[in-house]
Amino acid sequence: MKNHVVQSKEWGEFKTKYGTPAVRVGNIQYTIHKVPYTGDFYAYCPKVNPIDINYEEVQDSLIKNNCIAINFDIPNVIKGSENESRAVEIFESKCKKSPKDTFAKFNILLDISKSEEEILNNMHKKHRYNIKYSQRNGVTVRKAENENDYDIFYTLLKDTAERQKYYIHPKGYYKKIWEQMGVQNIGTSKSSTICHILIAELNSEPVASWMLFTYEGVLYYPYGGSSTQHKNLYASNLICWESILLGKKMGCENFDMWGAAKDPNDEEDSWQGFTNFKLKFGGKHVEYINSYDFVINEQMYNAFNIAQKVRWAILKLLK
Repeated sequence: MKNHVVQSKEWGEFKTKYGTPAVRVGNIQYTIHKVPYTGDFYAYCPKVNPIDINYEEVQDSLIKNNCIAINFDIPNVIKGSENESRAVEIFESKCKKSPKDTFAKFNILLDISKSEEEILNNMHKKHRYNIKYSQRNGVTVRKAENENDYDIFYTLLKDTAERQKYYIHPKGYYKKIWEQMGVQNIGTSKSSTICHILIAELNSEPVASWMLFTYEGVLYYPYGGSSTQHKNLYASNLICWESILLGKKMGCENFDMWGAAKDPNDEEDSWQGFTNFKLKFGGKHVEYINSYDFVINEQMYNAFNIAQKVRWAILKLLK
């Protein structure tokens, strides 16, 4: 099992500098979050590899940092894989099932180790056509290089989130990722760049932009946005293809598209549209194992979960 990018030391450094302290314990890391109106904290550890967890070390670290529990959110183990049984056994011997997932439990994974021709042939024919159509009609894709380019990315991301009514982080969150894991290496000989931004343009007018990560042979697409202008030119199809080419250039063999609907055929699911967009590139729809919590303070843990349930109910009403 490969380590997910959010378990990388670079991600931990970003989180710490953004103001959410990251703690490294052996081969895993977690962030600590204040429990309101208390002196306690809650630990969050997404996409962990279960075999990397040393529970004695984790328990000592949690106690030292006044954490009531640690949430192993959507461990990086796919249901039906050879690692599932062992992973579930490890968690169920030490933890309890978490009442809520934060990371997406379903995802699209695409093998990009194949040749460009094979990847194109495995796509839905409409996607292949749209990529070529976009190119023929003058859409071009370039890598971001400076703060102005970052502003283009964030504007498209924010406008898309407002249109489609989903939550995003403040502007400074993505900017800190870009500063820590991306833009600082542009123009140098460093090969350790993790964060990349691509911008699709028509006659210098930005029409789509994606933020991507490359880490340990995996390309990730976590954040992106597009303009309502020139939608008929399929810039998102082209930018995805250019993302695949970038991933291959960076030595990646797999493309993790970060999230998908539970059922790609469920038209009531708000994620159905972009799930099928991703699937048509030839990827596989997968489900991860459950999230688990390792509890230190049972009483505070139960109170915290009740408060969180109320909070999410309110946010859902306000959406």
